[in-house]
Amino acid sequence: LAKEKFFTDFDIELDVRRTCPDLIPYDSLAKRELVYNDQVLEQVHRLSEILEENHFKDVQLRLEAASMRKGFNCLFFGAPGTGKTETVYQLARESGRDILQIDISKMRSKWVGESEKTVRAVFRYYQWLVNHSKKVPILLFNEADGILGIRAKMAERSADKMNNTIQNIILQEMEKMEGILIATTNLTENLDSAFERRFLYKVEFTIPEVPARSRIWKSMMPFLTLEEASSLAQLYPLSGGQIENISRKCAVEFILEGNNPTRDEIMKMCEQESIGERKRLRIGF
Repeated sequence: LAKEKFFTDFDIELDVRRTCPDLIPYDSLAKRELVYNDQVLEQVHRLSEILEENHFKDVQLRLEAASMRKGFNCLFFGAPGTGKTETVYQLARESGRDILQIDISKMRSKWVGESEKTVRAVFRYYQWLVNHSKKVPILLFNEADGILGIRAKMAERSADKMNNTIQNIILQEMEKMEGILIATTNLTENLDSAFERRFLYKVEFTIPEVPARSRIWKSMMPFLTLEEASSLAQLYPLSGGQIENISRKCAVEFILEGNNPTRDEIMKMCEQESIGERKRLRIGF
């Protein structure tokens, strides 16, 4: 900031990463192979192409020339454990873009007016990063259910009024921002229609289908045969996150016992992992 105020006539390169320790550097993110259903894969691949630097600059120039908004607002929605957040990390790593990840829970304050100031400050700070970074970073609103929900009509409670104000500020900021905003959410049925219109790209992350699940099983547990991976994929409609949990349990078992778990033992882990699904089925009856 000192450079911006006092040294505008000098060519001094600003080290944004050193100045902003809350950024997640793209090169600190581990490479991970993610498996998607075909439709999701196609959309993620398109976003990866757009975020490549030359394409991104060209697209922004063309949008600006056409008097259109330059900002890219993307929504990743779907069931927990389907790879929404990890996809953001991998897109950042591949495109060489750092991430400013916002903790939604910390944006609210019990003091009147403080939450609104915090939200505005987040977007001002991000715009400063856009202006001073070698590559436009990604602004990540992870698990954004709390701020993207349907606004209360005829709000009377102070909490509802504050939420409405925060949402209106975010809507305004999304209209004028020039960077890349990605929001992730599990609860799309509560998404306010005004937010839905602001997202240029909306990608639904679905529970992987059998072929994708089979590849996930095999990639996370190489000791499985192709037949075993295929059988587990058909028997258990688990998300990638749930399969990862089971693979970690298997790693623990190997450390303790010195052997990989048997197929029956893995199936028992699958049953334990799907307890949430069984409860929801009973409740829905």
